[in-house]
Amino acid sequence: MARSARTTPGRLGIIASALVALSVLTGLFAALALQAKQDTISGLAEHREPLSAAAQQIYRSLSDADATASSAFLSGGAEPAALRERYEIDMAQAGAALAKAASDVGGIAGAEKQVDTLGQQLPVYAGLIETARTNNRFGLPIGAAYLREASTLMRTKLLPAAQELYRIDIGRLTDEQDDAAGFPWLTVALTLVLLGSLIATQVYLTRRTNRLINTGLLVASVAVGIGLIWGVAAGWASAAAVGSARDDGSQQVDVLVQARIVALTCRADETLTLVARGDGTAYEEEWQKLAPTISGKGENDKDLLAKARAAASDPAISQQVRAAIDNAQAWQEAHRKLREMDDSGQYDKAVAIAVGDDDKDAATAFNKLDENLSSAIQKGREKFVESTSSAQNALTGLVPGVAVLALIGAGGALMGIRQRLREYR
Repeated sequence: MARSARTTPGRLGIIASALVALSVLTGLFAALALQAKQDTISGLAEHREPLSAAAQQIYRSLSDADATASSAFLSGGAEPAALRERYEIDMAQAGAALAKAASDVGGIAGAEKQVDTLGQQLPVYAGLIETARTNNRFGLPIGAAYLREASTLMRTKLLPAAQELYRIDIGRLTDEQDDAAGFPWLTVALTLVLLGSLIATQVYLTRRTNRLINTGLLVASVAVGIGLIWGVAAGWASAAAVGSARDDGSQQVDVLVQARIVALTCRADETLTLVARGDGTAYEEEWQKLAPTISGKGENDKDLLAKARAAASDPAISQQVRAAIDNAQAWQEAHRKLREMDDSGQYDKAVAIAVGDDDKDAATAFNKLDENLSSAIQKGREKFVESTSSAQNALTGLVPGVAVLALIGAGGALMGIRQRLREYR
């Protein structure tokens, strides 16, 4: 190489080899990096988001099962068929979501631990509820003790495990979104080096041969330039779509999920206070602590519904959030009346407000609130899928396109320098 570098033909041969190698390396690296980005984006919609939704479904189903079991208990004797059916559906959904979440916890110790806890304690909880139901059907006071024990198990083991599993899954989703939205600095740097090398070679040849244009090198430069512009534009569009999926989709859903969790916890507190019959101070205190975080009044920075309303850019989600705020406030008013009845010794009237189906009853307002939040969460998930699909579409054809353009760059550089080498023979 040292001897070759002393002659112009030798130097041209070395330059040609370097340009071909750099073109192939750049094309290969760019294709692999873009394919990895496409796989990450595809995994977000097809794998990661559904798993985080499954973890959220576990928490939601278990919370609702606990609240429903308490509501059914207040009815006395044989619980209403609708509440029994709702409880059974919740437990079935929790089991199905747990099986789905368990399919992707390998190698993650924290997630495996939570799945094991849920799998072990869920049958125990179900057994306690069945014992409470049996005793309640026969009018035995010990049924309330079993119900409180079941609820304590739910709140101290099951729900914390479900919440931690959801936190882990939403964290993994966020990390993959960050990867998908990242700018390919190394790929762009390599492409710029290649483009700069092609331009520098043309300048060198122009000075050595007094030929203004080298067709092969010009074609190679144009091909690499097209690849650079296409890659940057597609990458920017894809990153913007991933950002939209995060801001208008997963982050919005996360806030709504938290609000729904609080609402379900408050509903369980409300009914368990009545079940305890004078011994439910702790449940009522928790209700009073949590209720302001779903009031929608925005009186503090912990108001989840106020955050959801401020972040809702989609009209359909915004409409559901506003309806949720109205129903949350109606529920809190019903709860105030319920507590007035219970505190004044009118227990039966308090129970009627708690489980009745009148428009002004607590159960009705809560059910409407839960429906609003469920609908808003579903629309947020749809927004996530829509934006993520746009991110995928922005990269369509880019991997083979970049590979072909890199080969054109390599071929153009080789042919352009070969044309000048012939002049020395």
